[in-house]
Amino acid sequence: MSVYVYGRTSTGVDVHRVTLAGTGLRVAILTFGGAVERIEAADRRGDWANVVLGLPDLDGYEHRSPHFGALPGRYAGRIAGGRFTLDGTVHELPCNDGTNTLHGGPAGFGRCVWTIEESGDAHATFRLISRDGDAGFPGRLDVRVTYTVEGSELRLDYHATTDRPTVLNLTNHSYFNLAGEGSGTALDHTLHLHADAFLPADAAAIPLGEIRDVTGTPFDFRTATRLGERIRLGDEQLVRACGYDQCFVLRGAGLRPAARLHDPASGRTLDVLTDQPALQLYTANKLTGALVGPGGRAYRSGDAVCLETQHHPDSPNQPSFPSTVLRPGEVFASTTVFRFGVD
Repeated sequence: MSVYVYGRTSTGVDVHRVTLAGTGLRVAILTFGGAVERIEAADRRGDWANVVLGLPDLDGYEHRSPHFGALPGRYAGRIAGGRFTLDGTVHELPCNDGTNTLHGGPAGFGRCVWTIEESGDAHATFRLISRDGDAGFPGRLDVRVTYTVEGSELRLDYHATTDRPTVLNLTNHSYFNLAGEGSGTALDHTLHLHADAFLPADAAAIPLGEIRDVTGTPFDFRTATRLGERIRLGDEQLVRACGYDQCFVLRGAGLRPAARLHDPASGRTLDVLTDQPALQLYTANKLTGALVGPGGRAYRSGDAVCLETQHHPDSPNQPSFPSTVLRPGEVFASTTVFRFGVD
């Protein structure tokens, strides 16, 4: 493991870059937003490449990043109307996605500087204290995320406690392109999801409350399917999102397979395991070419895919969804594993 000062924020706070390595993986993480800045993995020929999108400097992460590799929070995903009711009290949140709150608002966890609490040869624990009332959320929240690299796996272990009832939804927002960052479209990747249903959403990307069977829809990835195969179909959900940006309900419980991504050209594979109930699939639809990566290539829609393991969006306003309430004395604990390989 190595640590060095990556840069200083516009408010004068030092940001560190932590590098972890396994026998088949090299990972770099920033204390700004807890962002996974690089993941280097080998292809079938043994050639290494960075397989996540990122930006060349801290200024980009602070002011222009669409959550590249970050840890969104306090609530990953959208909360409708920027408000929710908990134990009879209405909590108002800042809106940063039209009339909704996205990824905790404009100053969410992905925009904060985390501290390195503990580290070793192949792991590092980042910590963030979110004060009571931060971005409108109740409770002082103490969050730790441990990144561990072993062999060709990156494991994220989440841990959080609160002193007042609150809501919490954490994920990692890495943008994957297994052909290599800056290599162009990821729509030629194939995807297999362990999901029989997804959550249709309205025009503002808020779930309608329905859990819809994927059978006969462009959202059926129960067998490996090329991401671009059905993305241009006139399905209302695809048109609204300008591609894939839907939450899928995963089968089973406990730490289990959720997704498998494969790039036929390089042979790289990514297996995602999680104990979370859902996964948000996002094909980077809002990348317009305005952002340029460290390799000097402009990023465009479809150049990456996000596989965000999480709870359902807008759960605090939808009682039929799994609860995201965390109360004093309880511990939020969750694990997601990104396992890289070659075919």
